[in-house]
Formats: sequence, structure tokens, C-alpha cells
Amino acid sequence: MKTAKALFLFCLLVTSQTFSQVYSNKVVGKKNQSEIDSLKTQEYPYVLPIWGDKATKKGFKLPLSAGISVNYLTQKSDLVIDNLNIGFNNGPMYNVDEIIRFNNSVAEADVLTIRPDIWLFPFLNVYAILGKAKTSTAISAGIWLPDSENNWTELTSFSSKANFDATSFGLGVTPTIGIGGGWLALDMNVAWSDVDALDKPVTTFVFGPRLGKTFKFKKPDSNIALWVGGFRVHLSSETNGSLALSEVIPENDLQQKVDDGIIKVEERKVAVDDWWNNLSNLEQNSPVNIAKYETANRVLDKTGNLLNSIDGALSNAGTATVQYSLDKKLKDMWNFIIGSQYQLNRSWMLRAEYGFLGSRTQFMASLQYRFGL
Repeated sequence: MKTAKALFLFCLLVTSQTFSQVYSNKVVGKKNQSEIDSLKTQEYPYVLPIWGDKATKKGFKLPLSAGISVNYLTQKSDLVIDNLNIGFNNGPMYNVDEIIRFNNSVAEADVLTIRPDIWLFPFLNVYAILGKAKTSTAISAGIWLPDSENNWTELTSFSSKANFDATSFGLGVTPTIGIGGGWLALDMNVAWSDVDALDKPVTTFVFGPRLGKTFKFKKPDSNIALWVGGFRVHLSSETNGSLALSEVIPENDLQQKVDDGIIKVEERKVAVDDWWNNLSNLEQNSPVNIAKYETANRVLDKTGNLLNSIDGALSNAGTATVQYSLDKKLKDMWNFIIGSQYQLNRSWMLRAEYGFLGSRTQFMASLQYRFGL
């Protein structure tokens, strides 16, 4: 059933890793000797980066010191959920890890960001991220109960998909080094994403090492870069929130399913008691049987309390609220990325990057304009 979205509500907004492939490149080779001589003798015309004049005199060709880019990211990630607690109308919270099992949990996001940046030092770029996103979290799960033999069976299953709007702000740094068109970049950022249905922002940490090569065209300052690398995402694990029950009950037959569940729990309790009462004194003193009996009763009591709370909330669905808390993490923190950037000139660049492997896929496209400060 599509139970209340608030029962399993959280959003993953992975901040796009908006590193643009520009770097301070050490010009080398006899065929580039005239360019090397020019760099060492010309006056550096900008304030940034700090020590830019010293770097050029050592034969480094620097990118324009400031830029702004517009970036689009779409991504899909599998999630792991645990420590799930839910409650109704600000009443008792129930931990339901024992009885609810998630078959599938997927977060998706479409993100549009603006990224201003400056080269603070010749080998260190710093930037900010401002973003808007459409995100969703889809889950499928089941409620499982044990019998007297500690065999677990599924009482009922359900699925839900919750859609959210989010805004984000982030800060990042990218140390880089380039020699003869080959380069290494270590991009990292932290972002805070404000999701409309969550009590506090989601914090995301991103690290993306890249190793690439730039190939020059005949047209001055025009080139294409190719790279490979990794993409690591870590997000704050705890999520809390509250929603109106009327917003999160999409099924008309939820009441019937809750009623059926209450009946099944009572039937299971009777069966467990019958099993226990039919045991001999010696069997009742067995640690194995005691553990089975206590586990079954604990889980059945918890499930009954949960279903009765849902039943009570449904009787006043117009004003009822659902509270929830949970821990979540990405199923895979790392994936592999490949990318390319076409540089028309020193000011205009267009890039694309694709991430895959593991349980996360992503695609990003970016248009950047650079200028000197």
C-alpha cells in the first residue's frame, strides 16, 4: 500500500560537482619555447590569483581568474534506510526496524545550479554553489511478523513515492596541477540542502578526484579535454520531519488494510500463546523456546501498537500529523566518472560528465564563462 509518505520521508539532494576543467598549466617542450618566453616576460594583468605574476614567470599559463557557470545535474541513487521511527499526532514514536523491511529505496534529483568561482592561488580554485532541485524518494517495503517457530512472513507490502522541492548552498575548493596539458584535480565541496518537508537541511560532502589530458586545436586557446575519475558522496545520516496525514495517504483502501492487519496480529498472538501453552514445563524452560516466545510477543505487540496508532490517526485524518526519524546512507559512496570539455576560447567552455558503476548514475552538463579580475 502507499502508506503515508511521511513514514519513510527523506530526500537526497546530491550537490552537482561543478568543477570546470581549467587549471594552471606548466608549458613545456621545445615547440612551445616562444610561448614559454612570452609568459616569462609579459606583465601579468590581473589581481587574482595571488602570486599569479610569479607563476607566469615560471612558465605557467593561468586560466582567467574568475568565472560563473550554469550546471544541470540529473542523478539516481540507491539508499539504505535503518533506525526508522514513526509516530502520530506528536504521540509516542515507534522503532519499526524489526517489522519493516525495505525491498528498494531510490532517490532521484534534477538539479540546476549557478557556480561563481575565483582562482585564489595559481593552484587553488574556490567556489560557491547556489541550486534549485526537484527531488523524489521512492520506496517499496513490507511488514514482516514472526510465528512461534521464529519463521518470518510478510503481513502486507506497500510502496510510496514522495516528491519535493529543495534549495541548496555550498562551498568548495579544487586544488589542481597541470604539466604539458596533463592535469590532476581534487575537487571537494560541502553543501546544505533545504528540503521543504524536512526539519533541518541535508548536509552533503562530495569528493571527486580527476585525471585528464587537454588536446589543443589550431585555433588559439581552443582545446578539448578528456578525463576519468571518481565521485564520492557522503550525506548526513539523520533525517527528521513531520507532515499532515492528509498529505501522505494516497490510497482509499488504507483503512481496510489497517483493519485487516490488526486482525492478523491478533490471530498471530493467539497462535503463539497456543503454541506456548502446549509446551511441557521442560520445553517452556528451554532458552531457545523462551527466546522465540519473547521475540514473537515483542514484535506482535509493537506491530499492534503501530497499527492501532495509524487507525486512530485515520479517524481524524483531516488534522492528524505524522512524525518520523530515520538514518539513511547511500548504498555505494563511490562511482566512476568520465568527462569531456570543449573550450571555445579562454572565456567560454562547455562540458559534460557521466557517472556510473555501483548503484548510482548521474549526468551533468555545464556552460561556463570566465573573465579576469
